[in-house]
Amino acid sequence: MPLDPAVAALLEQMNDPNAPAMSELTPNEARAGFAQLAVLQGEPESVASVEDRRVPGPAGEIPVRIYKPSNAANLPVLVYFHGGGWVLMDVETHDPLCRALANAAGCAVVSVDYRLAPEAKYPAASDDCYAATKWVADNAAALGVDAGRIALGGDSAGGHLTAVVAQMARDRGGPALVFQVLHCPVTNFDYSTGSYRDNAEGYMLTRDSMEWFWNHYLVSPDQGAEAAASPLRGDTSNLPPALVQTAEFDPLRDEGKAYADKLKASGVPVTYHNYEGVTHDPFLFFGVVAQGRQNIDEAAEHLRRAFAK
Repeated sequence: MPLDPAVAALLEQMNDPNAPAMSELTPNEARAGFAQLAVLQGEPESVASVEDRRVPGPAGEIPVRIYKPSNAANLPVLVYFHGGGWVLMDVETHDPLCRALANAAGCAVVSVDYRLAPEAKYPAASDDCYAATKWVADNAAALGVDAGRIALGGDSAGGHLTAVVAQMARDRGGPALVFQVLHCPVTNFDYSTGSYRDNAEGYMLTRDSMEWFWNHYLVSPDQGAEAAASPLRGDTSNLPPALVQTAEFDPLRDEGKAYADKLKASGVPVTYHNYEGVTHDPFLFFGVVAQGRQNIDEAAEHLRRAFAK
């Protein structure tokens, strides 16, 4: 299918032939450029409350931002991990997205500002995300959320962290999770897939930039074989039900589908949806591309259903 016209227009707008490739930038230079990305998510929606907190982590306090769509007691809760290749972005870049998810799913959203690479390399991000998830479960009553209705979600590297933390929670005896949303997830340290070949350049996320991300995240390439780096290589049995969303023109498309297939083969209820005509991570441009909003609405529908059980 051809590119969605709105995506093609966005790519044309973003294309600067004189701009350096991401691999030529330092992490701080790249972060400065991506800090403006939230504008593509549209005007932030109003929610009942937004609270910034700091919670205990393995290497100090972890900032989190808590969104509530209403003042109702005992809300279900989505613990959300932002994308950005473990190097970029934060709770600010994903603020409009988390507000939209809170309203659409009717749940609290706890957005986790985990440590970034290369200052904090693998597995710092997943360790922080697991610690934040456990904190939510342990403090559910004080937060006004339901410890029996906790879901995980994330986009891109955040989808990777969702998969990893779900496996960690199973292996460490909790917390119990009712659902996981993996949006355009990184699931395997492998550049040999057909989607990497077909979408290596020209569609926003490139093979070159993924190599840059992985090189900053891992201490050494051999760590890529570990399940905490490549959840596709881990045990996918006895995990919470999942929604896996991928994008047609995304180098990560095939590994996202492979993870969905492995979950299904392991007996995990899973919905897989590949969005045609779009590039990597439509969550991040849902304000200007209709299919991005469709991704959010689909995720919210699945979350509402999981929380109702």
